[in-house]
Amino acid sequence: MKIQERTGAGNNRSAAPAQPAMGERLPAPPRERKPALAALAVLLILVGALGATMLVLRAGDRIEVIQVTKTIQAGEPVTDNNITSVLVAEDSAIRYVRWEQRETLKTLKAKSPIYKGTVVIGDMFAKKASLPAGKASVGLALKEGQYPANIKPGDVVAAYRASKTSTGSNSDNSSSGGTATGTDTLLVDNARVNTKSSGDDATISTGNISVTVLVDQDDVPALAQAAAAGEVAVVLVPGN
Repeated sequence: MKIQERTGAGNNRSAAPAQPAMGERLPAPPRERKPALAALAVLLILVGALGATMLVLRAGDRIEVIQVTKTIQAGEPVTDNNITSVLVAEDSAIRYVRWEQRETLKTLKAKSPIYKGTVVIGDMFAKKASLPAGKASVGLALKEGQYPANIKPGDVVAAYRASKTSTGSNSDNSSSGGTATGTDTLLVDNARVNTKSSGDDATISTGNISVTVLVDQDDVPALAQAAAAGEVAVVLVPGN
């Protein structure tokens, strides 16, 4: 009888699942895959790699060209004192003058003023500089006392007709850099100095110089006549 009771009690037990033993981990649910995010991550990596590659390629295509460090007036050449080298991205559509071509460039003249900071291209220079419309270049032989001592290419000057008895000083104490006294007639009120030459050693010792100035064509006759007679004195225009 006891054996039946035990058997019956065993048959009436609940079929509930057995609980995991202490210390066992429950199985994790399967992770949800997100292919869109994975594809985006791959795309971003590819874009970054492509950008880095382009930067490397662009850096490898840079060339050394000529840049102006001091303003070059029309008719002037480049010198070692007014140019430097800079790196730019190579572009076949732009006629850059490469740094190794600078010796050839020195034999040419600027067609028009080239300002400080300009990167030089071939079209800016020619074997013979052309003058701006309505302008003419006049040569002046000036004696000591007929010009300011600090006169240089690029300066703006006024030219006066002075008698042969006039005297002056070429010191640069005044704001105009010195003037010749005895001047009487204003010939040109705004002329730009293109070139300046001191000639040979004998000329240097006497203080005589030769300059060319850019003036309006209407001012040429009077200025050329006075220059031929050696009766021209120039002064710097305030504001140079």
